[in-house]
Amino acid sequence: MTTATEAQRDAIPTSLRMLLFELVDYAGLFPPAALDMERAVRNFGGYLAGTDAWALARFVVPVSRFGEFEKAQAAFTEIPQPWRLSALVSADAAADAAAIVEFNDRNAGRACVDALEVKVANEQDIRHIHSAIPRSITSYFEVSPANAFDLLPVLRTAGVRAKIRTGGVTPELFPSPSTVARFIAECARIGVPFKATAGLHHPVRCTKPLTYEPNAPVGVMHGFLNVFLAAAFALHGAGTSELTSLLEDQNPQHFQFDDPVVRWNGYSLETAQLQAARERFAISFGSCSFEEPISDLRDLRIL
Repeated sequence: MTTATEAQRDAIPTSLRMLLFELVDYAGLFPPAALDMERAVRNFGGYLAGTDAWALARFVVPVSRFGEFEKAQAAFTEIPQPWRLSALVSADAAADAAAIVEFNDRNAGRACVDALEVKVANEQDIRHIHSAIPRSITSYFEVSPANAFDLLPVLRTAGVRAKIRTGGVTPELFPSPSTVARFIAECARIGVPFKATAGLHHPVRCTKPLTYEPNAPVGVMHGFLNVFLAAAFALHGAGTSELTSLLEDQNPQHFQFDDPVVRWNGYSLETAQLQAARERFAISFGSCSFEEPISDLRDLRIL
């Protein structure tokens, strides 16, 4: 029998479904939402049971808050399949790696950390942390755009993935479209998969309040369709100038999805090419909201 989630997913154009499938890592614990653990865990459980669950990937949680997570998740007496978690690792990578292994053993059948994220500043950080973490866990190393060209080859050699911060709660935390384009192009050139985080609440580049507070600062935010389509085009030969133009585009009508292809402003990719990009290159993005990206897609009549 087809479930409501499957029926909704199957009614969406194939190219859009490929782009959105397991795209959002839920980071409700982090700004600007900054929810308490109980609320964030309750939200995630509800999203997993909802009709949009196919677009949801992992719950993002610091290793230091595993105990809070377990206590909050205990309210769910029935869990059809283990929740997938992405753990934020501290500078004490060895201790955190041991905590992850213990967490997975302790929570078998309920939750599983199968990815981790860690911020690094230099090659020494990468080598030190990489030596401490289990090879069975997919690892994302956050690098700044300023040193990405030096560190991405190190990540490639180590066989780990990159992470780029695409925004924050103030305008200066948003990298320019050309900066993001260069990062994506370099990842594609040398073969480093990546994820993004922060500032991607909206499908298409737009000017919005940067937090949920009254009188919040307003800024231009990257769109997740822009970023992930740029990655797909980069993987299939687009240059930095084309990627920059795509990342700068604020017109939702330029993004067209149907079953065989996705089109942007005269360029196109077959669904199979888009699927390949999502599966092995442009993996996901962290967002403190799952509802906002989905509702915005519907408001724009894309979803």
